[in-house]
Amino acid sequence: MFYHFILPLKEYVSFLRLFQYITFRSAFAALTALLLVLIFGRFVISWLRRLKLGEQIRNLGPESHKTKAGTPTMGGVLILGSVVLSMLFWGNFKNHYVVLLLLATIGLGALGFVDDYIKTVKKKKDGVNPKGKLIVQIAIALFVAIVIYLFPSNQKELSTLYVPFINQAIFDMGWLWIIFSVVVIIGSSNAVNLTDGLDGLAAGTVGIVVSTLAIMTYLTGNVKIADYLGIPYIAHSAELTVFLSALAGALIGFLWFNSNPASVFMGDTGSLALGGVIGIVAVMIKKEFFLFIVGGIFVIEALSVIIQVGSFKLRGKRVFKMAPIHHHFELSGWPEQKVVVRMWILGIVLAIMGLASLKIL
Repeated sequence: MFYHFILPLKEYVSFLRLFQYITFRSAFAALTALLLVLIFGRFVISWLRRLKLGEQIRNLGPESHKTKAGTPTMGGVLILGSVVLSMLFWGNFKNHYVVLLLLATIGLGALGFVDDYIKTVKKKKDGVNPKGKLIVQIAIALFVAIVIYLFPSNQKELSTLYVPFINQAIFDMGWLWIIFSVVVIIGSSNAVNLTDGLDGLAAGTVGIVVSTLAIMTYLTGNVKIADYLGIPYIAHSAELTVFLSALAGALIGFLWFNSNPASVFMGDTGSLALGGVIGIVAVMIKKEFFLFIVGGIFVIEALSVIIQVGSFKLRGKRVFKMAPIHHHFELSGWPEQKVVVRMWILGIVLAIMGLASLKIL
């Protein structure tokens, strides 16, 4: 909103012309969100503690996790709140991609909040009924996909699929693209939710992916750069860089409180929304398979759960000591901090691999 008030004044104050540049607003959106988290972090954590919104630790996990019982959860409200406030200053709300992403983020955050509330206050360890949760996720993802389909920024690229390392569309899915997009968004949301099990793991890995996608939204929204790199040009998508920069800043700030030993957990309030964000952005800029690479940590975490459950049901045996796989590494003797840092390193390598796919052919 601040952006819309300030921009018209550029004709009178030359300095204010900077506000028309996405790079300028992205940098300050990140800084604003970072400062908001750092300033209000302790107050939010104290508020959550007073409300007794503490994490419930299951007996099945590593013994070291039992000391985390009672640590405030729902820290996602701090991340999402800071991003929303930052966007009120620096976001362009005439851009339908930005508005759509904000609405979806708030919707998934609300779903996660209810889930956390039921777990912590109602003491029901399973939270929201799984079928009910899935229905809400489908509804939000379907709404996003339909809006993108009906109001595309680039009609030519609307339902086509692109694969990294191949600089041309490989297939036009038509209306089936809507179903495909829903699967991508829901899969991403739940995969990040599964990853959120160690101090700083989800915040750090999501931060790496978000930063990588911020680069891609900027490149995709610039017609000259997109043409040079041979990637689809999506008009207006560059504005998403501001949102993703704000989110990256908020996640850096959150790590101040979430690094081991964590003072607060993001909970489903954060993880469901953050996973949804990266899935939605990937769909918006035609980088669904690119996300499969840069978000490889989330893919691995989700696959470990699928393999574990499938193996136990079919063979009565477990493949891993515990799933998701980060718990397997812990039970194998890796300290929690080492698991987290090594996951971060792998995430950075995967991000580099994704960016390396540009301008290959």
